[in-house]
Amino acid sequence: MDFTSPIFWVALLQIIWIDLLLSGDNAVVIALACRSLPEKQRKWGILLGAGAAVCLRIVFALAVSYLLGVPLLKVVGALLLFWIAVKLVLDEGGEAHHIEGADSLWKAVRTIAIADAVMSLDNVVAIAAAARGHAELFIFGLLLTIPLIIFGSQLILKLISRFPILIWFGAALLGWIAGEMLVGDKVVLETLQGFAPAMVETIEDPADPIGLKPAALPHYLMAVLGAVFVVGFGWIVKSRRATATVGSH
Repeated sequence: MDFTSPIFWVALLQIIWIDLLLSGDNAVVIALACRSLPEKQRKWGILLGAGAAVCLRIVFALAVSYLLGVPLLKVVGALLLFWIAVKLVLDEGGEAHHIEGADSLWKAVRTIAIADAVMSLDNVVAIAAAARGHAELFIFGLLLTIPLIIFGSQLILKLISRFPILIWFGAALLGWIAGEMLVGDKVVLETLQGFAPAMVETIEDPADPIGLKPAALPHYLMAVLGAVFVVGFGWIVKSRRATATVGSH
């Protein structure tokens, strides 16, 4: 480890920046999942959720090259993330208050764990790429996520309590990530390359098991469609529920 090397310090700054950006996603999930917990259980939900996020990143770090090459893995992950995002929007009213405390806590942790499992793979890939083979930088990047996720979750949770509309923005963010993930799957990219080569770009990195990435147009188009789908579907279902409730009275 050469502390005098400019490459080392550039990599360190890149990892810090990546952590600041990507840990926000996990913090949003944790805040959304914990928002309906009783005040005493929120801190436990945040701590357990952050712990799950970091543990999953470590597990994925050990098998990241293999996991990235698994066909349709990202498609399944994207569908799970869509489900979680819609569920968080539909539970906006805080139905979890009617469930017993312990059950609510573990239900929140379960939601966090599933979402983190879906999102952590891409996070690990980004940190590993920035570390450029430096194991100490990679470990530093993983450890740095702990305080960022914990403090970020607490901040977002306070904001959501004051401005409930932020729940919709958080769900839209998860939909955006799911859309990005969907179009980044190996099978999707290879299929897209077959009938629209201009929509796919080649990655010149022998460590990347896919070797492909979506061009800007399909990448952002799918991200926007993912966000629109979550908000639109959630709005329609909630509206129908409200109408049915009014009709029953």
